[in-house]
Amino acid sequence: MRHSLPIAPQFYVTAPQPCPYLEGRMERKLFTALQGEYAEKLNDTLSKQGFRRSQNVLYRPSCAECSACLSARIRVADFKPSRSQRRTIRRNVELRREATSPWATEAQYALFRAYLDSRHADGGMADMDIFEFAAMIEETPIRSRVIEYTGKDEDGEKELAAVCLTDVIDDGLSMVYSFYDPKYAGSSLGTYVIMDHIDIARDAGLPYVYLGYWVPGSSKMGYKAKFSSLEIYHRGEWRDIGDPDQYSSETHPLSTDPIAEQVARINLPDSRPTRT
Repeated sequence: MRHSLPIAPQFYVTAPQPCPYLEGRMERKLFTALQGEYAEKLNDTLSKQGFRRSQNVLYRPSCAECSACLSARIRVADFKPSRSQRRTIRRNVELRREATSPWATEAQYALFRAYLDSRHADGGMADMDIFEFAAMIEETPIRSRVIEYTGKDEDGEKELAAVCLTDVIDDGLSMVYSFYDPKYAGSSLGTYVIMDHIDIARDAGLPYVYLGYWVPGSSKMGYKAKFSSLEIYHRGEWRDIGDPDQYSSETHPLSTDPIAEQVARINLPDSRPTRT
């Protein structure tokens, strides 16, 4: 029997780019590669410390003068839908869910393009072609699923309504990226997909659904604060969000720690899986 010890991951920082959530801010990310037999354990560990996955990379915001982006997750056992969210469930009762392997299709890409053109025409993904889209879906070194939601068109034919790329980690589901048909905008499909993931996690006995980042003051992220039992990763720990209005996107430059200190406080898994 041989025990394989991990090689400590190397962390890097991206060059500053315009922030997609707060106008006039510059965004910078701390990131590390995600690959090999150590990938799943590293992903599980860093996801609990505010990191997110994008293909073969784990990252979290590490801006020089801002700490507004806060990782968010829902406690499944305590979640109770609001009256509005219950109406959303009823509006989408006809949708059907299907979980598949992370494999990109032309139908998914067509839906993705329609979603971007309608809601994020100026965003960082606006120029993504079908090959880059396929890489986003398929390049995953961990346990991932594509969750598709289908409805019926005017002729009663099956049509794709929404898609979510979802990672399965040891304590929950991580919603990597979701998109939907713009014609369903009035049905609050984004909210519905989150609530359906809460049901999936509950059925699987998983305690959390990770939503990505919540940013106070960002209209694009405000909907996340409407979910009950929402926790945020703030100052090195998960805590109940409480009153969302107590948070502000205005931060003092000295409120962010140097990169070296941030990296030093990251907890890493103890070892790789044992190989016999």
